[in-house]
Amino acid sequence: MLLISNGRVLDPASGADAPRDILLDGDRITAVAPQGQLAARSKGAEIFDAAHLVVAPGFIDLHCHLREPGGESSETIETGTRAAARGGFTAVCPMPNTRPVNDNASVTRSILERASAVSSVRVWPIGAASAGSKGEALAEIAAMKQAGIVAVSDDGRPIASAKLLRQVMDYCRALDLPVIDHCEDSSLFAGAVMREGKQSVRLGLRGMPAATESLAVARDVQIGELTNCRLHIAHLSARASLELVRAARAKGLPVTCEVTPHHFTLTDEDVQYDSCYKMNPPLASREDRDALIAGLIDGTVDAIATDHAPHEPALKDVEFDRAPFGITGFETALALGLDLVYSGRLSLMRLVELFTSGPARVLGMKRRIAENEPGDLTIFSTDHNWTFRAEESASKSRNSPFDGRSFRGAPMATIVAGRIAYRR
Repeated sequence: MLLISNGRVLDPASGADAPRDILLDGDRITAVAPQGQLAARSKGAEIFDAAHLVVAPGFIDLHCHLREPGGESSETIETGTRAAARGGFTAVCPMPNTRPVNDNASVTRSILERASAVSSVRVWPIGAASAGSKGEALAEIAAMKQAGIVAVSDDGRPIASAKLLRQVMDYCRALDLPVIDHCEDSSLFAGAVMREGKQSVRLGLRGMPAATESLAVARDVQIGELTNCRLHIAHLSARASLELVRAARAKGLPVTCEVTPHHFTLTDEDVQYDSCYKMNPPLASREDRDALIAGLIDGTVDAIATDHAPHEPALKDVEFDRAPFGITGFETALALGLDLVYSGRLSLMRLVELFTSGPARVLGMKRRIAENEPGDLTIFSTDHNWTFRAEESASKSRNSPFDGRSFRGAPMATIVAGRIAYRR
């Protein structure tokens, strides 16, 4: 047994914000009660004193890359989930662009078997939408769902054509699976390495316009309206894209979206000749960044997702044009979100929702602190001062633009299935 005592429980699903004790027995929550009332039931339990800390439902990351199988020199399921636990995440959803691609039940099962052996947190794989993510034919979606996927995506590239997207959506609607799309018009994207604007001209780097994303979002929303399939827009970064999602929701369409911490924190003005600032979608304009923050505040954005994308130094330590897209993100996500709370733009309850019940809803799940719910909890401080050092990260890779940045607020413990997976 494990007793979490003296914590401030924040549970967006119920609206609870109160001092509570939580008792876990096995992999479940067995009781939630006012402080001091569980003493008789918790004799012999390990006690975690959460005084001055927030106790939240376990954080879920809808979008990450663990690289295994095929990219183990950059990350493994073991190292990636250890970093996720340090970031407060109790469940992560790895994208299918592994080698081989997770496009069949055999690969799905192998990922889950490996996770069962070495993972610090729950691993909920996302399967490929098309075979090999080549955009030519459907992947083995039904078999992958039976094996354990929670969604489909060809992340790293958009679902290739409107025709294929409709086929995928028709199929996934019948299976009650969300379709997650990396929205990008490839004809506008070709060869670009950052967002088009004054900074791309100043740096002499080829830029892509914001319409690269929003044109694809418009296509996806219209196909979604034809099929009534659950559509989730990955790593949304442009104001026009957000407006399309907002309009779709106003029509009652099942469209959701996520935003990454780097997109609501940085802008294209921050880009340097440093590949740690190279990601896809690229860092956007200040106006786009401010629109994303507005979407986080007003509820248009459903989740904060890291898009944790580790790359070994040999790949990233090259010229900006040649480096792959992507940065690490697990261990700095909460702290970057708390910056919005400290500035008065976002409530703490809303921030917790974006890490918990929001992503759970996208997956058709629930996330709450209540009796008989899974024993997954994230315990964090809003005051702990610390500095992120990439060299000290649990990830195998170091490609973060936040290396050396000081933060206020951090995960203090991550509890998965009733056991402490990480303690600061």
